[in-house]
Amino acid sequence: MVETASFGRFHFNHHRPDLKRWFPAFLSSHRTLFTILWIVAFASVFVWQRNIVEGLLTFRRVPARQLPRLRPAVYNLTDFGGVGDGVTVNTEAFERAISTISKLGKKGGGQLNVPAGNWLTAPFNLTSHMTLFLDQDAVILGIQDEKYWPLMPPLPSYGYGREHRGARYGSLIHGQNLKDVVITGLNGTINGQGQTWWKKYKQKLLNHTRGPLVQIMWSSDIVISNITLRDSPFWTLHPYDCKNVTIKNVTILAPLYEAPNTDGIDPGKCIPPDLSFVNEIDGLCHSWNSCEDMVIEDCYISVGDDGIAIKSGWDQYGVAYGRPSVNILIRNLVTRSIVSAGVSIGSEMSGGVSNVTVENLLVWNSRRAVRIKTSPGRGGYVRNINYRNVTFDNVRVGIVIKTDYNEHPDDGFDPKALPILEDISFNGVHGQQVRVPVRIHGSEEIPVKNVTFRDMSVGTTYKKKHIFQCAYIEGRVIGTVFPAPCDNLDRYDEQGRLVKRSNSQNVTDIDYDF
Repeated sequence: MVETASFGRFHFNHHRPDLKRWFPAFLSSHRTLFTILWIVAFASVFVWQRNIVEGLLTFRRVPARQLPRLRPAVYNLTDFGGVGDGVTVNTEAFERAISTISKLGKKGGGQLNVPAGNWLTAPFNLTSHMTLFLDQDAVILGIQDEKYWPLMPPLPSYGYGREHRGARYGSLIHGQNLKDVVITGLNGTINGQGQTWWKKYKQKLLNHTRGPLVQIMWSSDIVISNITLRDSPFWTLHPYDCKNVTIKNVTILAPLYEAPNTDGIDPGKCIPPDLSFVNEIDGLCHSWNSCEDMVIEDCYISVGDDGIAIKSGWDQYGVAYGRPSVNILIRNLVTRSIVSAGVSIGSEMSGGVSNVTVENLLVWNSRRAVRIKTSPGRGGYVRNINYRNVTFDNVRVGIVIKTDYNEHPDDGFDPKALPILEDISFNGVHGQQVRVPVRIHGSEEIPVKNVTFRDMSVGTTYKKKHIFQCAYIEGRVIGTVFPAPCDNLDRYDEQGRLVKRSNSQNVTDIDYDF
């Protein structure tokens, strides 16, 4: 008789274990145990992961990044009913917020934060002692229906208007007679949604001159920095008759084609604290304080017209208004313009332009790099203009001065009102793939006087002889210049000693065929 003992499901033979029966049973029981353990382990991991995810979500729900506090009082557009869904019109929210800030001038003003989102709005007006702060991924969108854009009188220095007689459309963001205004942020965007405007302009469906994206008039102490401006209906950024303006770290964009008159920055009539002086030999501005009345620096501009166009009024209206654009410093810029120029002066310069310094400028893949344009009937003057460390990369014409830009507001201009062009210097001009490095086209009526070239070396795409083109110009070349300069200019050595005097100032070798 064989004795057996039972323990649960397992039966052990005290004398001779039946391995054939015991081993499968053992395996079966352990599979069950392993299954249970795997279920427990999976559940534990699931609970652990859920706790981790909840912890991360809890971390994400920490209050949003604190924006810089630049004023004693800080508001959010959503505090006034703003909705950033790209559909809701937020004009009233902006107006209520700005009305609140307008009451805080004696307390240091207020800051209006525009958070991430798409904030559709009709035009609105800023107030003094205000900071408009655009967060990262914040986009202010201009409403595209022109019936929501108010009409304003034409600019006094433009007479009846730039494109149509009478009233003009206001700007999306506007201000006048203001003091201490800042528009800044974490590279948020102001988008004019200009496509509709450009199309209607070409189809002649607009009855008034288009409005700029941002226009500040008759104001002082203005700072615009760290934002992107894009797709303006007309000129993008237009400080008009302002004093002490700084534009820094601004990106300005518009399509290179099919976006008419979308100039990047159009300084107009910046009021000077004083005048600088010019060295008679090198023609350079040596008074830095006065040049900083308006500063444009560290910007990238790629638009459908001039990157920067300095203006001061149109023909008899600009002469009568009589306010020059002076003391402007432009530095550390990259610009691109397929249809116009990187940096222009004019053609509306009838109030006068002087004491302008352009330095550390790169113009690439453009039609022209730097240009001064005017015509009989403008009157006024362009003088004390200094270009330093300018680079051209794949540009058709590098330096242009044109004196027959015959575009007038009406027949009331005086053809005997001749502009004066003088004291213009180019020091440190370099480049590659340039078709015509210089084309200075003065005339018997409007000669270009006292022009200086120094330290110039530009690689060209043509090997033609006359690619440094001149007409009715007098001035000098100091040291070595490449390509060979025109015969109209006196030659000086590196020490500023006269080597050869020119007697051919009125000779012309202008060739528009290439």
